[in-house]
Amino acid sequence: MDLSLHGKRALILGSSQGIGRAIALELAGLGAEIILVARNREKLHQVLAELPTCDSINHSFVELDLFDQDALHDSLEKLAWANPVHILINNSGGPKPGLASEAAPDEFANAIQGHLMAYQMFVQTLLPGMKSACYGRIINILSTSVLQPLRGLGVSNSLRAAVANWGRTLAAELGQYGITVNNILPGMTRTERLDSLFKHRAGAANLSVEAIENINLQAIPAGRFGKPEEIAAAVAFLATPAAAYISGVSLAVDGGRLACQ
Repeated sequence: MDLSLHGKRALILGSSQGIGRAIALELAGLGAEIILVARNREKLHQVLAELPTCDSINHSFVELDLFDQDALHDSLEKLAWANPVHILINNSGGPKPGLASEAAPDEFANAIQGHLMAYQMFVQTLLPGMKSACYGRIINILSTSVLQPLRGLGVSNSLRAAVANWGRTLAAELGQYGITVNNILPGMTRTERLDSLFKHRAGAANLSVEAIENINLQAIPAGRFGKPEEIAAAVAFLATPAAAYISGVSLAVDGGRLACQ
C-alpha cells in the first residue's frame, strides 16, 4: 500500500492550531512539503518549527485571513505557484454558536466568504497544477453536522452542508483528471473550538463545563473525545496514492456517535 507523500506539496488552511496543525504534522511525516496558511504569524512560526524536515524539503507559510476577500484575491494573484500543489486541505474555524432563526444575514454572508468562497478561490488557483501533475487531493474538514445538524450551531450547520455538497459536486467534475475530493466530518474533538462551545453551552444552560462534557460523552460509544491526530490520520490516508479510488465521500470520524450515516 503506497502511503508515501514524497514529492508532493500540501497546502493546509487553518494550520496554526488544532486539527489543521495536526494534519500538517501528519502529512509532513509522510514526506510532503507543507505550506501552512493562517492569519496568526506567531503561531505559524511555531508550527513551522515543529514540522519534520530533510535537506530536499522546504516547508513554508502564508499569513492570510480567509475572511478578507480582497486581500485573499490579491494574495493568490501574487503568489507564484511555480510548482504544483498536489494536496489542498480546506479547513477554517467554525462560525459562532447561535440559532439559525436569530442569525443576521451578515453572519451567513461572512461564514460563506471565509469558507466556501475562499475554498473556491484556492481550488481555482491550484487546479491547473493538479491537472498537469495528474494528481490532486482536495479534502474539506467539516463536521458531523453535515449528516446530523447540531443544536445551537445554526449558521455552522448550514455552511457545513453547503461545503459538503460543493465538495461532492467537484468530485464528479474532477475525477477524470486524477483528482479526488472528499469531506472529513470530525465529531467532538478536543480543540480550542470544542472548549469554547462547551463554555457557551454551559453558560446557556446554567451548568458547569464539566457537566456539559459528561452529557456529551454519554453520546459517544468510544467514551471519549477525539484527538486532532486521529482526524489527521484519516485525512492523511485520503491524501495518499493508496486512496486514489475514494472520492465524493463524507467520512465521519466521531467515535461512533452517529448511529447511521
